[in-house]
Amino acid sequence: MHIPDGYLSPQTYVPLYVAFGGFIAAALRKVRQTVSTKNIPYLGMAAAFSFLIMMFNVPIPGGTTGHAVGASIVAIVLGPWVAMVAISVALIIQAFLFGDGGITAIGANCFNMAVVMPFVSIIVFKLVRGKASGGWRVYLAAFLSGYIGLAIAALVTAVEFGIQPLIASADGKPLYAPYGLEVAVPAMAIEHLILFSIVEGLITMLVLAFFLKGDPDNIYAMKEVGK
Repeated sequence: MHIPDGYLSPQTYVPLYVAFGGFIAAALRKVRQTVSTKNIPYLGMAAAFSFLIMMFNVPIPGGTTGHAVGASIVAIVLGPWVAMVAISVALIIQAFLFGDGGITAIGANCFNMAVVMPFVSIIVFKLVRGKASGGWRVYLAAFLSGYIGLAIAALVTAVEFGIQPLIASADGKPLYAPYGLEVAVPAMAIEHLILFSIVEGLITMLVLAFFLKGDPDNIYAMKEVGK
């Protein structure tokens, strides 16, 4: 889902930079208030984990890529605000050092994968899990949080692509992403629904199973039982 330079118009990427700036400022305040010094290394490990799995990019139609992100499991284990910071760090490093995602599109990429995805994922996890503290319902919640979280992030990305011909054209010719919503949405949605979202769901479920066995008391989304 990394958007390269030249696919989003300033009418799109400037507002997304502003929106992302507001969210990341709020996230940094939350992290300073709620994350203890001894847990800061977990934030770095979360960024490294996300960076690693996002490097396995598969090109898909529309000028973007498909891949797992890791935002869902980070949101579940460490919280959505920590996930926002960790995933943003990974995305910014990828853009500046590896050219994976455009510089003008950093705001859009971070908004899609570091803002939308963690919060969708944590909401899905809590809704499906209910008050269960273990068992199949928790694992189903983890899988669906990853599956739906990535699918929604991909859909948001597709909409950003698909509106470009409507808002940035000259003499009827698109100046940026050339495909309308009728092409961009199916292209992104289908490939994520049948492949990448499944991978994200499985990663989320398997990593959560590891944490439930090793350190269940420190899982952010599992501390809400009974509240």
